[in-house]
Amino acid sequence: MIAPERPTQPEPTNVDQQQQTGTTHSLTAADTVAPPPAAATRSDHRERLGGENSPTPTDSPTPTDSPTPPPGRAPGPLDLIPVRMLNEFTYCPRLGYLEFVDGEWDDNLETKQGTFGHRRVDKPDRKNIRSPDAAGNGNRDSDSSNQQQPPGDSGAAVSTDSPTSSDVEASRLHARSILLSAPGERLIAKLDLLELNGVAATPVDYKRGKSPKVPEGAYEPERVQLCAQGLILRENGFDCNEGVLYFIASKKRVVIPFTDELIARTRQLRDAFRETAAGTTVPPPLVDSPKCPRCSLVGICLPDEVVFLQAGKGCQVSGFRVQEEASETPDELDLNWSDPQPEKDFHSDQRERFGGEDAAPLTDNPTPPPVAATQPPSPAAATRPPVRKLLPARDDATPFYVQEFGAMLGKSGDRLQVKKKGEVLGERRLMDVSQVSLFGSVMVSSQALSELMARGIPICHFSHGGWFHGMTTGLVHKNVHLRMQQFATASHEGEAVVIARQLISGKIRNCRTLLRRHLDRSEKPLLDKLERYRRKAESVRRLDSLLGIEGMAAKHYFSGLFRLLGERHDFDVSDRNRRPPRDPVNAVLSFAYALLTKELTITLQAVGFDPMLGLFHQPRYGRPSLALDMAEEYRPLIADSVMLTAFNNGELSSDRFLERAGAVTLTAAGRAAVISAFERRMSTEITHPIFGYRISYRRVLEVQCRLLARTLLGEIESYPAFCTR
Repeated sequence: MIAPERPTQPEPTNVDQQQQTGTTHSLTAADTVAPPPAAATRSDHRERLGGENSPTPTDSPTPTDSPTPPPGRAPGPLDLIPVRMLNEFTYCPRLGYLEFVDGEWDDNLETKQGTFGHRRVDKPDRKNIRSPDAAGNGNRDSDSSNQQQPPGDSGAAVSTDSPTSSDVEASRLHARSILLSAPGERLIAKLDLLELNGVAATPVDYKRGKSPKVPEGAYEPERVQLCAQGLILRENGFDCNEGVLYFIASKKRVVIPFTDELIARTRQLRDAFRETAAGTTVPPPLVDSPKCPRCSLVGICLPDEVVFLQAGKGCQVSGFRVQEEASETPDELDLNWSDPQPEKDFHSDQRERFGGEDAAPLTDNPTPPPVAATQPPSPAAATRPPVRKLLPARDDATPFYVQEFGAMLGKSGDRLQVKKKGEVLGERRLMDVSQVSLFGSVMVSSQALSELMARGIPICHFSHGGWFHGMTTGLVHKNVHLRMQQFATASHEGEAVVIARQLISGKIRNCRTLLRRHLDRSEKPLLDKLERYRRKAESVRRLDSLLGIEGMAAKHYFSGLFRLLGERHDFDVSDRNRRPPRDPVNAVLSFAYALLTKELTITLQAVGFDPMLGLFHQPRYGRPSLALDMAEEYRPLIADSVMLTAFNNGELSSDRFLERAGAVTLTAAGRAAVISAFERRMSTEITHPIFGYRISYRRVLEVQCRLLARTLLGEIESYPAFCTR
């Protein structure tokens, strides 16, 4: 059950303390230069696959003719392409788009190693550097190169004063972390190291891995990035004919000459990147590329998943078997249901594994195929590339819950601490926390709040009774294009109902599967009703009609669900009731639904959605409608299963509830028991019914939310609902 902690931006540490004198300024050649996006200035994203073991980048784009800027529009700060992003685009156009346009980012081992390798060059020194004009080399771009950076910016400064004798003696200089821009080339860069000898300048770029054994000395993305730095230096008046790549692992300097061919290729890729970034369509993912497994954005990009779904346009992708991993303690997932119905459904036995239009129809009692018979795969399945498991099954951090009335959540070093009246009630390392959930009157110190927001860890606020009513986060996701498309789809009922149909159809199918697994044969009429409602849901064209179908299906489903409770309980429940719940079962369901909504609100916001605007649930003040939309297909799989497990395994008893004026609520011990069962369920590994790899339920939520984003952005034709069997 582990959720990844949000990437942090650590301050670079300087281990070279010999040159820290004077004040810090920045070298720039533009009147007003906006700093590059966060991903562009972060040195921890060096060398995605650097080193001699890296695959040769053969998937670099071949751009078309260079686009011309709009007439009458002068280049501005937003027109400048960071050379770091140009490197990423050369390596993989989709990667460059996701980082530069969508603002996506995540860390992995390589990026962390890159951060450590750049700990020296990322710390600006404090030298005065003569401009080429001051050295008497003419004025190549006096309007831009003589501009001074506003006070407080970091980097090295350009001094326009006449050179002194000491300057001449120390004409060979090394300057670190210099910010430069070139409006004419439409590029901006933060140079790791700049070697100066008069007006001759040589950029030095640090790379994490070993130098590759290729004739050119380095792969194309690194050569293009270095050449772009040289073009910036030239526009700023320096003589720059070559650059140096320093490979940290092999401690080797590789000189890259700036040939006419390399310069032309760099400008060609720059123009292609500008054209791609100006559009609204993300480039297609690489197909079965060796670059993907070690990419830090593979969980965001989903290359194999998108290619797989694109290859199966029009195919029915729901209704496959989901296998649950046996837990270490059998009773964690054993719901203690008696007389389970034997498995009779052979449609999920691969159903040609990924189905297609030729797949067998879903029936309650299908005839199994002969054992010796071998059926050829459908054309759609045959043309689909395999889906590699590029995602970790579980994450490395878990939610942190605090429900002690009057407690204080604070920070001590790199740990979160919960205290009450000076006594430490619990603590957790910050690196092991994915989210914080506070119930009732729990205070948070400003230090803890600031650190959690800096790390991108959300704080979820619940009422004392378990009502999810808010979330504290840092700056929200920067993917404006996705939100614009979400709002456009939600405002058009015809487009919104297409996705809503998939969500509700998936929910009814999962409800039917849960009942079919454990009810006896006499309940077949109930299952037939749910199947009819599912088929109706897939054909409606209005949201209000879909809402009515969903309500009727839920009424029949709950009538069967409550019969799955064991006989050890003395309470009677016959229908779903809420606000407030009037029996223990509905109290647990409401709390489990609140936890599920919280999980999806966090995930949707991390993906880039606005959780408040839904496609099925209509907007209402304070309601995360999109999170409720996405929760529909997981209610029977997660929340309802948590309720059945908690009651049938004896984790909840009558002393875990309070009844007041006909309303029933959980005690603190009861909430703790439900939270424990919920987290066990979220950490359960299952086989994804479409892609075939095993991941946890918490990871499933993220994958499905990202698939919804790909659907709205037009990458895949329809949203594939997550359905068991």
